[in-house]
Order: sequence, then C-alpha cells, then structure tokens
Amino acid sequence: MKGQRILLPWAGLGLLAAMLFAMELRAAWPQGDDALQWIILQNAVLPRAVVAILAGAALGLAGLLLQRVLRNALAEPSTLGISAGAQLAMATATLYAPALMGWSVGFVAFAGGIAAVAIILALTWRRGLEPVSVVLAGMMVALTANAASAALILANGDYLFSLFIWGGGSLVQQSWDPAIAIGSRLAIGLAAAILLLRPLGILGLDDASARSLGVALHASRFAIVALAVWIATTVAAEVGIIGFVGLAAPALATLSGARTLRQRIVAAPLIGAILLWVTDGLVQLASGAGGERLPTGAATALLGGPLLLWILPRLRMMEWPSLTTPMAASRRAARPVAMLLVTLVALIFAMVVALFAGSGPYGWTIATGDLLADLSQWRIPRIVVAAAAGAMLAAAGVMVQRLTGNPLASPEVLGVGTGAGAGLTAVLLINATAGLFWQIAGAAAGALGALLLILGVAARGKFGPERLLLGGVAIGAAASAIITAVVAMGTTTSYTLLTWLTGSTAQADATQAFTALTLMAVLITPALLTVRWLDILPLGGETAKSLGVPLIRARFLVVLLAALMTASAAMFVGPLSFIGLIAPHLARLLGLGRARDHLIGAVLLGAALMVVSDWLARMVAFPYQLPVGLFASLIGGPYLVYLLSRGAHQRG
Repeated sequence: MKGQRILLPWAGLGLLAAMLFAMELRAAWPQGDDALQWIILQNAVLPRAVVAILAGAALGLAGLLLQRVLRNALAEPSTLGISAGAQLAMATATLYAPALMGWSVGFVAFAGGIAAVAIILALTWRRGLEPVSVVLAGMMVALTANAASAALILANGDYLFSLFIWGGGSLVQQSWDPAIAIGSRLAIGLAAAILLLRPLGILGLDDASARSLGVALHASRFAIVALAVWIATTVAAEVGIIGFVGLAAPALATLSGARTLRQRIVAAPLIGAILLWVTDGLVQLASGAGGERLPTGAATALLGGPLLLWILPRLRMMEWPSLTTPMAASRRAARPVAMLLVTLVALIFAMVVALFAGSGPYGWTIATGDLLADLSQWRIPRIVVAAAAGAMLAAAGVMVQRLTGNPLASPEVLGVGTGAGAGLTAVLLINATAGLFWQIAGAAAGALGALLLILGVAARGKFGPERLLLGGVAIGAAASAIITAVVAMGTTTSYTLLTWLTGSTAQADATQAFTALTLMAVLITPALLTVRWLDILPLGGETAKSLGVPLIRARFLVVLLAALMTASAAMFVGPLSFIGLIAPHLARLLGLGRARDHLIGAVLLGAALMVVSDWLARMVAFPYQLPVGLFASLIGGPYLVYLLSRGAHQRG
C-alpha cells in the first residue's frame, strides 16, 4: 500500500504524458503505404519517446546517487557542472581532437564531466563537502565551462554553433542508437545501485558513523560519484544538456512519500522519466507547424528554477555545517590608509598602461601624439567601462560576503546578472537592432524582475544567507534557460547574446562609459553608508540584533544595493567575471579588515583587476580580442581553487 501511495500522485502525470504521445503518434501515423512516413515513425517519433523516458530515468537515478553520496539535496548533474564540463570537453575535442570524438563521444563527455566534479570535490573537500559550498563551487565551474564553450563557438563560427544548439538538449532523434546507449547505462546503473544499497545507506550517515560500520568511505564515495557521472554524461553525449530533472526527481520522490532508500531508487527514476516525457510532449505540442523552437533541455531548466524555489523550504537542505558560522577575523593592516593609497596607485598605473601601451601591426608600441589621440576614442571608453564594472562587482562582492558570512559568496550567485541577460534577450527578440538605450532598459527590467524574486524568496527566510544564495541559484538557472533557448535558435540575436555571455567591452563608447561611471557613483556612494552594518552582520543574526542592527531592514538594503550593482555591471561585461569573488579577498589579504577599508580597497582592486583583464584580453591574441569576462574568470578560477583549498577553518 505504501508503494501505491508513493506512485499514485504521478499516475495522472504519466497519463498526461501518454495522451500527449498518443496525439503525436496519431499525427505521425502513415497514411496508406507512405514509406517515408513509416521511416519517420520508426526512426524519429518512437525513438524520441523512448529516449525521453530513458533519459529522464537515468538523470533521476544519477541525481539520487549524487545527493545520497554527497548528502546534499541540491546535488545533480547541472548544479555540479557535470553537464557543462561534458559540453566543453566535446567542443574542445571537436576542434582539436576530432578523431577522439569519432572514436567515442561518450568517453569525451565522461572525461569532461568527471573533470568538473573532481574540481568541485577538490575545492570543497577540506570544507567537509559543505552543501552550499558544493553548490556554489559547482555553479562557478558551470559558469566558467559555459563561457569557455561560448568563446570557442564565437571563435569558430558556424563550425561549432550547431554544438551549442545541440547542447540546449534537443530530443529530436534519427535512430535507435541513443535509446540503446542510454538504456544500457541505465540498466547497469540500476543494478549497481541495488547492489550498493548497504554502502549507499551508510554513506547517508556522518563520516565517523560510516567508518565505524566498516565502509571504505573515500573509495565508496568516489566509485558511486563516478557511476553517477557516467550515467549523466551518457545522456549529455546523446541528447545534450537536460537541466534539473536530476534535482527534481529525487526531491519529488521524497515529497511523494518515498522514505526508504530502496523506495527512492525505484521512485526517482520513474518520476524523472515522467517529468521529461511530459515536458517533451508539451514542447512538441507548442512547436506546431513551425517546427520546434525551444529545446526540451532548455524547457526543463526553465521549469526547474521555479521548482527549486518551491522545493527549498520543503526539504532539509543543510545537513552539514551551513553558512551561519561567522567568518574568521582577518589580520588588520597597521596603516590602512597607506594601503588604500597603494591600491589607488595600482589602479592608476593599470589605467595608464592600458591607455598608452599596446600591441600593433609592428609590435609593441607606446602611443603618443596623433596615434594616442586616435586610439583614445576607443581605449578610454573601454578602460572606464571596465573599471566601473569591476568596482561595482567588487563592492557587491564585499556586501554579499559580509551579509552571508561566507567568503565563497559572490554577486554572480545572486542571479541578477543572468536576469539582466533575460531582459536583454526579450528586447533583442522584439527588435534585433535595438539601440543601447533599449538594451540597457531591457537589462534593467530583467535585473529588477530577478531582484524582486530574490527579495521575495529571501524575505520568507528573513533574508537569511542560505535562502538568499540558493534562491539566487534557482533564479539564475531559470534566466539562463531563457537565454539558452534563444541562443539555440541560431539567429543573429544568438550571436549577440553569446558575445554578452562571454563578456566584451569591444563595443564600448563614450555613452556607455558615462552611463557606467554614473551608475557606479550612484550605487557605491550609499553602499559606503552601510559600513557599520557590514562590520556587524558577519558576526551572525543574534549578535547583530543585540548590537542594535535592524536585521531585516539591513539585510534588505544590502541585498538591494548588491543586486543593483551586479545588474549594472552585467549590462556592460556580461554575467561572469569572478571579480566579485577575488577583489574582496585580495583586500582582506592586504589587511583591510574593517568594513569601510574593505569596501574601498575592494572597489579599487576590482577596478584595477578588470582594467588589467580587459587590456590582456585585447593584447594576448592581437589582432583578435578575447572576451574580457572569460579572461577575468580564467584569472579568478585558480584563485577560487586556492581559496577553497585553504579549508573551512582558515577563512578570511
């Protein structure tokens, strides 16, 4: 009876999926002896339905295994960057090792996925695989991998653009081969999960208890993670990136009443199969005669964001140490004003070098006279835009890190940057040649919408750090799905959005420079008035209340300013940079521990880092220009590795 209660809520949804499939089957059924229609039915319509069912089940199982072994209800192939790593590996292999792709696409995808999850495990291992840290690290890895894939596509034009469209997760089929590949992996995975019931059950306990029961902790964990990655990357290799099924299926299995591990191993794949089958049926129903415009993978990600927001308050997410632990105090510089002057000098020096020095047709030159006058009209706006964006991201980073008490937090995780991208996408869909004013207006509207959602989600938890950060991840995922869906259309708007995703100041002009500078001044000035709150908030909510801080109002205003600064910067340099992560840490390492000094120092350092990144992006591959957002992330990635490897007890 209990098993019936678990499966009963999904019977209706399964019936809906079957009805949608029956409609599609009826439309595709051959009339008479039409040989072509029979081929389409046998090699496209039927395999597509089977692939949807098998891929959904496989992702549901992979998500369950990852969540169980990491003890993290938010772990799944998308949030851990596994799918993005697989796509980057396939893009790279397509360009530089096509023979490897010809030999085994699945192996390439598995290599990329296992590399991504290995990076995340290495980053968060000394933090005890803290759930929120794992999710943040996974999101950073996924952002970087996606930006790198977009940069490869931009550099190679039509040769790789089809890979990005495929990466949106289309279930269109031409044979039974993908169904056979996914089905065989799913069967092996289910058999392995049943055989591993005991270690899987024990791994759900704490490490000490698991060791006392005789489980080889690390070996078991790595083996099960590898199995989950193998299953998930098989799906990615065959049909592209399918988002959030691996997250939703195990969570919904639990909410449906599956209490034991054995029940979840049955329920999660079943629910995953139904979810993806229904979603694909709705995508086909909406496509009509004009053909499919939205890949199924993008549709699942679009639905996944709201679903994650609904799931968050209903599951116990933080089974391990959460973000409420105050950050360790950092050392204080004996003369902080002198240190701030040093950072100011560094910023001025970076701007001077970016203005005067550069590579040209005849090698490196120092621009003077008429040459400087000619180049200034291009270089000065780029320098100003880069500096203003870097300053706003750094200030937002300081505020988010102090608000959450977590040195891993950064403005990228708020989802406001990708919300700005969704607004920009809407404007470009309406008018592909929209001017700067309308692009900025659309980005601002999208950022405001994302901001309101974040504030609504965070308000339910009194603007607590976990709800804020995880709500940002959910909203960012939904906004990214909108952008992915439009990019997958393969229009001129797609290339515009790809350029924005990777971050570029190549089109900066005087109007953009003035706008960026104005936004920086308007937003950073009030941020300086919050420094008392920023000194106290890292000590924890109860301590802040006892010291007279109006906790909810303070958190609200800090979130508001950080989100507005993130959105403003994203309009000019895209959603990815890591400057909001790096600059606050560099300022803290310089001994700028008090909130006022920390904020000012991070602003100066953030501006300098972005100016240097922009200059290097212009010079490294001259005459070609690399995306500044991607270049900044390549600087930030190794620093993130260093930061996380220091461990939970060495923060700050």
